[in-house]
Amino acid sequence: MANSVMDDFPSLLRVAFHQLQDWSYPDEIDHALFQAYMKTSHDVGGEPDAPATFEEKEEEQWELNTFVTCEVLGWRGIWTSEERRRLGNVDVGRTTYLGFPYYGRWLWAVARCLVDKRHITLGELIERVGEVRERHARGTVPIDAAPRATGEGQAVPRNRHHTEAVGKGDPQCFAGMAGAPRLAVGDAVRVRDLPTFFYTRTQEYLRGKPGTVVKVSYESPAPEDEAFDREDEKPEWFYIVRFTMADLWEGYAGSPNDTLQAEISERWLQPVARTKSPHQ
Repeated sequence: MANSVMDDFPSLLRVAFHQLQDWSYPDEIDHALFQAYMKTSHDVGGEPDAPATFEEKEEEQWELNTFVTCEVLGWRGIWTSEERRRLGNVDVGRTTYLGFPYYGRWLWAVARCLVDKRHITLGELIERVGEVRERHARGTVPIDAAPRATGEGQAVPRNRHHTEAVGKGDPQCFAGMAGAPRLAVGDAVRVRDLPTFFYTRTQEYLRGKPGTVVKVSYESPAPEDEAFDREDEKPEWFYIVRFTMADLWEGYAGSPNDTLQAEISERWLQPVARTKSPHQ
């Protein structure tokens, strides 16, 4: 019985369509349905969800090792943090995003990056994972690392962070590259409701909502550029924007003074004129 259930896991974990459908004709896709299809896996803020227990859990050793591996890849100029987020949070699809442990997706992103950037081949990765599986089956726990080779790595292609961020950090290495900020503390803004394709860091529940700039934060490549290794694009300013919770959630029952703050890049913010109070 157990084997039959495990054999059926791929079917059980398929994304469920509550409305049965097959490939659509073009005239059957309206704007709302297109937006739903384009919604990225990690943009889940404000969606209905089942209650979950919050608990503090100490990281396991493999999780700590994964974190260090990802940091080293960044320090060595192999990828940027936004690339890791895209590869581990979006390109995996919603089933894997919601089903894998947090650092499990980070580890998946490492494998994707190393294959995509031609540091290893997929065939080599499969063989290495098979080798580790065999070592584990022989009862070696924990499994000692057995690197395929060592070397100085001078021929490894790297991003410019490898040299420009040394001693400065990121995003400090982009200081002075975005020009004058278009917005200032106290400015009233509205989050633009732009289309979202492939990747975004601007939450759906903020789009179209009014807010106030409370901090001009820093200069950095926009997430839509950095996530695809486009460091040749001009950096832009990021801002901390404060929103009133009642503006974000219809029927909000909390205090009218409750607020939420989010960090948003300049391209997503549109200045708006404040409406004067009738008492002024």
